[in-house]
Amino acid sequence: MSLSFGISPALVTPFSDGGVDVRRLIDHAQDCLSRGCRTATIFGTTGEGPSVGPIERDRVAAELISLGIPSKQLVEGVIACSIEEAAHSTSAALRRGAQAVLLAPPFYFRPAPDEAVFEWFATVFKAVGRDLRDVLLYHIPGMTGVPLSHTVIRRLVAAFPGAIRGVKDSACNADETFALIEAFPDLNILVGDETYLGQACAAGGAGSICGVANIVPEAIVTLAENGRDDPHVVRLVQEITSHPVVPMVKALVAHVRQDPAWAIARPPLATIDEQTAARVAKLLDPLRPSSKAVA
Repeated sequence: MSLSFGISPALVTPFSDGGVDVRRLIDHAQDCLSRGCRTATIFGTTGEGPSVGPIERDRVAAELISLGIPSKQLVEGVIACSIEEAAHSTSAALRRGAQAVLLAPPFYFRPAPDEAVFEWFATVFKAVGRDLRDVLLYHIPGMTGVPLSHTVIRRLVAAFPGAIRGVKDSACNADETFALIEAFPDLNILVGDETYLGQACAAGGAGSICGVANIVPEAIVTLAENGRDDPHVVRLVQEITSHPVVPMVKALVAHVRQDPAWAIARPPLATIDEQTAARVAKLLDPLRPSSKAVA
């Protein structure tokens, strides 16, 4: 199966001495890219994007590029409430040559009616100006509390021709994902839930930006390209989501990379202990590249 976007790990962010550890991050990004991922996404939800300010985001992205990650292989997450910050970070990412920007709606004042959500995005896009391109609208209402309706998506596509590349659907509702795929055949619909990623790609999904690709990228690439879901991935995701998700993904990365520094979460998230991670990590065995159990 030929996926128009492919797999992009929502990279977890390593911290040391209170800041982002760029050396660890670049090593991890290069590893994922070498194992079949087409791009790497920084500062999404799994990357604790809302906990990293715009100055630090700019610095880290620039350093990643200067140290050898091609800008065209980076997707930059922008999760901000203010129009000023969202426009600044989107513009900066696009000027750096990012493959795309993953842009979430504002999340503090809610409920937000469709008209207000449209106006927020429209104002951000107008502020970005001529640089505007390759925006992935980030639908993750479980975190933002602000869903992106089909009406808002259609209006943005019509108002900013060619600027909206796709939608990352992290609502974790299969029916909604398939409805997006059917309603927007010209957009890249990216599936945030690995439990039905294969089936969604078989139905026309373009790929995924997801957390589990940090841990077993080959398995995620395989199920998306084959268009078949993997029961081992389903069990792994179910176990991860029974814990605080971002800290657990970080803890599993720490386990796989044999480097406990990866498990450190930035407050207000709490770090998960090694023993808990080791128990969950047993579910990775059939998903490793050497295993014949990968679907």
